[in-house]
Amino acid sequence: MRNAECGMQEREAIQRGDDSQFSALQIIPVLDLLNGVVVRGVGGRRDEYRPVKSVLASSAQPLDVAQAFRGRLNLTTLYVADLDGILRQQPNGEVYRQLADDGFEFWIDAGVRSLSDANRLLNAGAAKIIVGLETVPDGRLLAALVAELGASRIVFSLDLQAGRPLLGHSDWPDSSPLGIAQTVLSLGLTQLIVLDLASVGEQRGPSTLALCESIRRFAPEVRLITGGGVRNADDLRPLQAAGIDGVLLATALHNGAIGPAVCCQKHFADLSSETFPITTDSGSPATR
Repeated sequence: MRNAECGMQEREAIQRGDDSQFSALQIIPVLDLLNGVVVRGVGGRRDEYRPVKSVLASSAQPLDVAQAFRGRLNLTTLYVADLDGILRQQPNGEVYRQLADDGFEFWIDAGVRSLSDANRLLNAGAAKIIVGLETVPDGRLLAALVAELGASRIVFSLDLQAGRPLLGHSDWPDSSPLGIAQTVLSLGLTQLIVLDLASVGEQRGPSTLALCESIRRFAPEVRLITGGGVRNADDLRPLQAAGIDGVLLATALHNGAIGPAVCCQKHFADLSSETFPITTDSGSPATR
């Protein structure tokens, strides 16, 4: 059931005639975790990350911020970037349990490096596992994850820094961003995030649009999500026009630039859906 703030904002949007303006674009709020609290990501410079200050929540505790996303913006599917797991291999298992117990659907990037890592995250309540280019050893692990867990549970993150792939210790036959995307999709993955860390929190506008358009041309069926640089609702329009399915947001939500008038539009089916129907307030599917 929608809260009063979302209901009021949605009615105002309908009166302006823009109810469906962003109805094909899923907004996915991000929880960047470092030292067990939510931090504000800035340009991928992780030594500068500090506890988030938000117009939505009075603390940087993960559950408080997640509940604010749900209560203020009606957003219940979360992207958890667990930097303690990615950088130190010390994932925040207690945070995962809190989110699961409170009814959130969440996807986790915690630096998966093995099949056992992925299984631990699923057992902790994750709906989907994000496998990032930054930490994945090679394509063989991706193929094994798809074979063992199914493509609907695995999302590959094409991690970039100023347009350059964050290869870590991995080896790819074609290490260009487009080449990596083509290799990943040939392994059976159907869900792809394109994320440029250099744009995160910088509020300069999305920087991945051209790459996403190229991926969309050769992979029209892939579920495509991007993130980094979104300043306000105007930045969502070109993403939607390019056929991008979802956008990761943090700064624009925390500073109030994107609020209930945009977020409280319609719920979207999760990435495992074959038809991706819009879900109405009553819970019944509607055509997209």
